[in-house]
Amino acid sequence: MSSRDTTYTRIGLFAAMGLLLAVGAGMGCGGVAGGPDDGAVQVTATTGMVADAARNVGGDRASVTGLMGPGVDPHMYRPSQRDLQRLREADLLLYNGLYLEGRMAQVLEDMSQQRPTAAVAEAVPEEKRIEAGDYGGSYDPHVWFDVSLWKYAVEAVRDALIEVDPEGRETYEANAEAYLAELDALHEEMQEKIASIPEENRVLVTAHDAFGYFGKAYDIEVMALQGISTAAEFGLRDITDLARTIAEREIPAVFIETTINPQGVNALIEGIRERGHDIQEGGELYSDALGAEGTPEGTYTGMVRYNVETIVEALK
Repeated sequence: MSSRDTTYTRIGLFAAMGLLLAVGAGMGCGGVAGGPDDGAVQVTATTGMVADAARNVGGDRASVTGLMGPGVDPHMYRPSQRDLQRLREADLLLYNGLYLEGRMAQVLEDMSQQRPTAAVAEAVPEEKRIEAGDYGGSYDPHVWFDVSLWKYAVEAVRDALIEVDPEGRETYEANAEAYLAELDALHEEMQEKIASIPEENRVLVTAHDAFGYFGKAYDIEVMALQGISTAAEFGLRDITDLARTIAEREIPAVFIETTINPQGVNALIEGIRERGHDIQEGGELYSDALGAEGTPEGTYTGMVRYNVETIVEALK
């Protein structure tokens, strides 16, 4: 692990120590939250992607609360006191895992000793993960960008719900089967759309390295200013080197992300144009968070479609 990621990990651990005290104190007072006999299963999920999977599988038997809304960076997220209350009251806690929620790691580990908890992305077999030795969790956590891999997470959500609510097995299995079929169709649709981009233009340039699984699944080269974690730093040399590569290859567009300050990408665009290449800003992509609730981008499938349509429009 690099010194930068070691520092990031230490910051997360120190921050979590205080939160653990709050969690422990709350558990001493609250007891176990009400189960299915009291109504819907109370599910608390970290990211929008995980929460959306829980809603699709849980249906009417689950009441799902997501902690991280639009524009929230899970790498840097620290739970509020209200979030801790939601964790304490849940029948089931769902999170991505693979160290995506780095600054919540200790809190989630502690909660797993008190509540049914599942790190759904860790259901993806190791041989299908992308290794990232310089990242805190050793694997790239952004598995949802390969729709075929996100199916493993959906199955993990199904199994976790059955564990806490066995009487709902039939409902959860039926909902999951329907949703998994929808994801199969979405995966094929995304492959076809990306394949429509001319091969020489099939390069995705973003702010941080969140699209590795996307590139592998849909045959598009990926470049980024920052590493897998948004805590990774980048400097003038990184901008200069990437700007030179983009200008030389005449890549048509670069993209910003909803969860990251666009300053770095704007500097990159300026550097590319200084080299005589008329680069375009391709648009804004959803990387580590969904869009606003009530919009198509506020769902996992809608977010995936929006991203791919934005990429195709800019590069085609």
